Amino acid sequence: MHIEPRLLDFIALGIFAVVAIFLVYLVIYIHDIPYEIAKKRNHPHAEAIHAAGWVSLFLMHTIWPFLWIWAYLYRPDAGWGMEKVEIEPSEELKGRLRAIDELERKVAELERKLAEKEGAR
Repeated sequence: MHIEPRLLDFIALGIFAVVAIFLVYLVIYIHDIPYEIAKKRNHPHAEAIHAAGWVSLFLMHTIWPFLWIWAYLYRPDAGWGMEKVEIEPSEELKGRLRAIDELERKVAELERKLAEKEGAR
């Protein structure tokens, strides 16, 4: 059985074209991963991440890892992960706050007495 060399050239060219097209789609798919993560997490900047993914294709993929991090920073249940923490005041601060409250009470009492004296005149 004899295969024409020209036929093998066309088969190799076809395989090369299929592999090249597959690689192009693979690169595009990989660059859309941060966008898909952001979309799944309802990220408020999902569209910006998507646009930056396309820009990353032209910047030799330098910003792509940062897009991945950006997409993962936002969590649907906790937002950006910055929670409010209640800080308990120290005993020294509590004492100062009590002293301020006492001074405010005394000033209010003195103002009331002064108003009564001025009203009596």
